[in-house]
Amino acid sequence: MSQEVSVSYQAVKSKVYKLIDAAVEGEKTEAQVQESLERWWRQVHPADRAVAYKYLLRVLERSRAGVSAMARALPDTPESPSPLPEKLAKPWNAHSTAAGTY
Repeated sequence: MSQEVSVSYQAVKSKVYKLIDAAVEGEKTEAQVQESLERWWRQVHPADRAVAYKYLLRVLERSRAGVSAMARALPDTPESPSPLPEKLAKPWNAHSTAAGTY
């Protein structure tokens, strides 16, 4: 019997931030983060997936916007070790990515 998970906005945000933190801390690789999210997705009841997907996109959009804002706020000085990667500096639009559906 599989365990179903909550799809409240707060629960989705918590799951995403835990995975981001694990990646930042080096506790999980990108592949492990992806596997964890896929495992979580399988636990979401099919009837709740539309809402879960909407919340997931919202959290990812807001997270990426926050990271982009921080990256753009970095000083661009001659002492900077390297220029800011373009993918960090530009705003992110979830609707323009090839997001898979489940």
